[in-house]
Amino acid sequence: MSSNQCHPAKNVDKRGMIAVLIPCHNEEASIGTVVSEIRSVLPSAEIHVYDNNSTDSTVLEAEKAGAQVSFEKRQGKGFVVRRFFADVDADIYVMIDGDDTYDARSAGKLVSHLHHQRLDMVIGSRAEQESHATVYRPGHKFGNRLLSATVAFLFGQGVRDMLSGYRVFSRRFVKTFPAASRGFEIETELTVHALALELPLDELETSFGERAAGSESKLRTFKDGFTILLTIFRLLSRERPTLLFGWLAVFFIILSVFLAVPVARTYIETGLVPRFPTLIASVGLAIISLLSMTCGLVLDAVTASRRETKRLAYLFYSAGHAGNRFGGE
Repeated sequence: MSSNQCHPAKNVDKRGMIAVLIPCHNEEASIGTVVSEIRSVLPSAEIHVYDNNSTDSTVLEAEKAGAQVSFEKRQGKGFVVRRFFADVDADIYVMIDGDDTYDARSAGKLVSHLHHQRLDMVIGSRAEQESHATVYRPGHKFGNRLLSATVAFLFGQGVRDMLSGYRVFSRRFVKTFPAASRGFEIETELTVHALALELPLDELETSFGERAAGSESKLRTFKDGFTILLTIFRLLSRERPTLLFGWLAVFFIILSVFLAVPVARTYIETGLVPRFPTLIASVGLAIISLLSMTCGLVLDAVTASRRETKRLAYLFYSAGHAGNRFGGE
């Protein structure tokens, strides 16, 4: 264990200050290892395993490893994160999957970085070890890059590994995060929330390895990818409505002009308008374009008000770093 991993355990890790969330669904083969490794670098942290309807011995293995076990009956990682953020009071929150693919021993490094840089979120970006060069499936890797690039394009900035489930948060981030996602799209919502409010965040590279023997991935490449894509556009309509509805307005006005030009040309040449349905369609599209732009402007005013409210709520909480409350370094 490196010195920088031990560092946060010495200066930051005090009872009740750091809380660890490990969402689990049938992870009996790996949960004990994850809890033990987290405990080795954050010895005083409260480790919470939230069981999400497991049918194996996940609960028994988690309790045997010394974790506090809670239950969330609504199926989906988003429900688990929402419950944890609401129920647990701490200064720094760590979220990591229970499948032992993330390097739990780097939790100290992530916590230390959040603390010393006074950030609100640190993402553990996945980097495959050479010995596990094929563990990060090409389809998942490509999808992650595509979705991360989409968020960067739509919101003006982004992160390298938007879908990473390994994260550390400040108290004020957790207590002002309006979670709405149900499943694996929760990581997208967490990222966009930070980007929309321009919260200080960073990424640190962490190793990513194979799942424990007997453990199966719950990810469904195409279904979950499509759900995440829909989540991105849902968040776009909430956070940047003028961009979304502005694009729609441009699309409809171009289509309207495309239909109107032949009609106008015929009228100039003959003085007749023989294609009334085309003319009506063109006018209708122009009206839709105007309505789209109006909706965008109205929703932008609503978004600005919501953003101000969220920002004020965010500022209401202390940063939650140990140095602020306990006179750290």
